[in-house]
Order: sequence, then C-alpha cells, then structure tokens
Amino acid sequence: MLLPAVQAAREMARQAQCQNNLRQVGLALHNYHAVLKTLPPGCMQWRPFNGPRFLKNFAWSALILPYMEEQNVHRLVNFDQPFDHPINSVARKTNVSTYMCPSVPMVEGKSGKTDYGGLYGQRITTRINTDNGVFVYNQPFKFRDIRDGLTFTAAVAEDTGGPDGEWINGSNIFEQSGGINDPRAWALDNEIRSHHRNGAMMLFACGRTLFVSNHCKLDVLAAMITRNGQEDWKLDD
Repeated sequence: MLLPAVQAAREMARQAQCQNNLRQVGLALHNYHAVLKTLPPGCMQWRPFNGPRFLKNFAWSALILPYMEEQNVHRLVNFDQPFDHPINSVARKTNVSTYMCPSVPMVEGKSGKTDYGGLYGQRITTRINTDNGVFVYNQPFKFRDIRDGLTFTAAVAEDTGGPDGEWINGSNIFEQSGGINDPRAWALDNEIRSHHRNGAMMLFACGRTLFVSNHCKLDVLAAMITRNGQEDWKLDD
C-alpha cells in the first residue's frame, strides 16, 4: 500500500477508537443518571479565576469514574479537598485511557489529561445566558431538563489542546464561540477542536456519537449545544 493510504487507514482506526471512547463516556453518564437520578454538574464547587482556593472545582469527568469501570482511579481522588490539593497529586497525574483521543500526540511530562470537554453552552447566536448547555457550574440536570430532547442535544465534544484539559479539573467545560476547528478561535481558549481531518467527534445526551464536519453551519452547531433552545435543526445530507 502507498504511504498515504496506510496513514489514512491508521487515522480511521484512531477515529473509531475516539468514537468508542465517547460511547463509553455516554454509557457512564447514563449509568450515573440511573443511580443518582441526575447527571453530574459540569463543575462541582466552581472556582473562578483567582477565586478562593478552598473551592474544590471537580469535573463531571471525575464524578463519573465509578460508572465507567475506573473505580481504582476514583479511589485515588480525595473529594474532601480541592482537585489541585497536594493530596490529589497522584490522581491528577493518572491517565485514563477513555479520556484520551489516540489521534492526539502524547506530550512528554503531561499526564492526567483529557481530550474531551463538557459543553457549558454556546455564544454563537447569543451573548446572554450562555450557560445553555448540559454541563454548567454547580448545577446538575436531569434528563427531563434537556427539553430539546436527548437525541438533539450534545453533551461532550472533543477539545484537544485546550488550556484546561485535565479530567479532574472542573474548568474542562466550555462555551462554544465559533465553528468546529475554527482557525480564528483564540488558541488559549477551550473550543471544539480535534486532531482528526475535517471535523470532530461529539457525544449527544442520548449516548449516540456523531462526527460533525468543520463545515457544519453555525446556527446548527449552536442548536446542537443548547439544552432548551427549542430549535429545529438537521445536518445537511
């Protein structure tokens, strides 16, 4: 086989693994909801920039660990202390393979990362009340609160290279401001970005995964993210 064909085949395999990662996250979210009758908050005890250090700032992705067969990692976390307290240093440096897209190169010395972020909301079509997504600060939602329908509401998306890419850190939720893999987006902000060609993988609240093109219309992307926007959207064929 020619080298480009080999590389394409390998990337297809990596993309399939990325999709499977998000499927596992989706199952964990549904298991969490089945037991606790709610989804986790996007961030538990959110700590704003320069906020009080006693605020714990734990991520939704830390809270669902027992529901994705990562009990051993979950036991490393001391939830009585903030995520960045020294007592959590071992947990914070522990890799969870489900949270790592295989298309993203490993960075030496960086561990405990996640390539997926929870969707806090969108400010593509609105600049007010942008906490319109599934994962917001300090507030857990039930499935019934997602009034646009679980099938039509994205909960998690790829966010590779973002500044808050740790599975334990509750700052790994974000509001989307532009298109997928938008080169004009500020590099030091969390946005839907991937290391795949032409798009990024997204997880919907029903548990389905979808590879969404870079060319997805902005109003459609915005409608995907809101939990109660009452938009009517569909992807172009």
